[in-house]
This record gives sequence, structure tokens and C-alpha cells, in this order.
Amino acid sequence: MGLDLSVMIADWSWLGEVPPRERLARLRDAWYAEETGLWRREESAAEGEWERPGGPAGAFFDVYEFRGTCGSFKAHFWAGHRWERVRDHADPQVRTGLDTLLRGLIWNGPDDEALHMDPGFFTDDPALFYGVLLARSPDSVREPAATWEQVRPRLGGLRGAFTEHAAVLGAWVGHFDAFTDLLEDWGRVLTEATRRGWGVVGLSE
Repeated sequence: MGLDLSVMIADWSWLGEVPPRERLARLRDAWYAEETGLWRREESAAEGEWERPGGPAGAFFDVYEFRGTCGSFKAHFWAGHRWERVRDHADPQVRTGLDTLLRGLIWNGPDDEALHMDPGFFTDDPALFYGVLLARSPDSVREPAATWEQVRPRLGGLRGAFTEHAAVLGAWVGHFDAFTDLLEDWGRVLTEATRRGWGVVGLSE
């Protein structure tokens, strides 16, 4: 719950060209590169914008700054919790769409068994992908991106149910606009990754 979450899209021609066991190291080496890695910068990108690192690997991945999260995974966790409170009151099409979308990204689902990582994306050895919260190849990004486009026009219909069943004053994602802002930001990530044919990775720090 105290984790930070950095969500990035990565060029599959660069990340996928190395064996799965080497991909996380390649990404982290670029992320933490001396002088050019994002972690060394005094200022990050503005919320709702992309940030590209410097250095020789800088052209191969971009990091998205989610609005209203302060870089914390808590917002994403609580978005899933709010959805659990409101999903039974949602229109069936919206419920099906958001179930699919959120199970593939940040929510463990009603059975607490959702997987947010493609098998073999990095490796099947859990000891070697510590800190990875999300890993989707370009092929598996297309479905949630399409789901987002289908459900986005219907989100407004959730406002009343969210306000009645899920809103918590002053809490993480405690009002409807914060919930939809987070969903829209995920939509931007998925849409841009699909446009470029890149994968999506979420790393904790």
C-alpha cells in the first residue's frame, strides 16, 4: 500500500529483442542510468503528461504522470476498491467493460485472482521480477484499449451510483471525478501504447 507506481510504455523492438530474463534489467538500467535516468531529475513531468528520459535508451520508453496520485499506488488500489462498492449497481455493459479493464490493470477482481502480467513477459521466476506490478505486451494491450473505448462514453451514468455507494469524503479516489480521471489516464496510456505498438509496464519503487 505504501508503494509508488511508475507506469511506462516501452518499445517492444527494444525490450522484446532480449530474452525474458534480461528484460527487466534492461528497463531498470535505462530507468536508473547515471545522469540521464528519470530518477535523478529534480522535476518530473506535469500531471497528465508524458516524460521521456535522456540517455541512449531514452527513445525506447516514456513514463506517464497520473493526475491526482502523487505517484502512489494507493490511488490505483483504492480505485479498485471503489469499483467493488459500485459495480453491482452499474449498467451491465459498464460493469462488464470495467471488470475487464480493471482486472487487466490494477484490480484483483472479485475472486482476488486477476493477473496483471503476461506469462513470460519478463520470466516465470517470481524472484526475478520483484517490483513489477504490471506487464503487458503490445498484443495484450489491444484488448483493454478497445474495451476502454467502448466503456468511456458510458462512464457518466455511474455518477449517481458511485456517489451513493462508493464516495468517501477526503479519501483516495473518494469522489466520482477522481475515479474517472484515473480511468481516463489509464485510457491515455493504453491508447498511446496501442498507437505505437508498444507494451505497458508498471514498476514499484
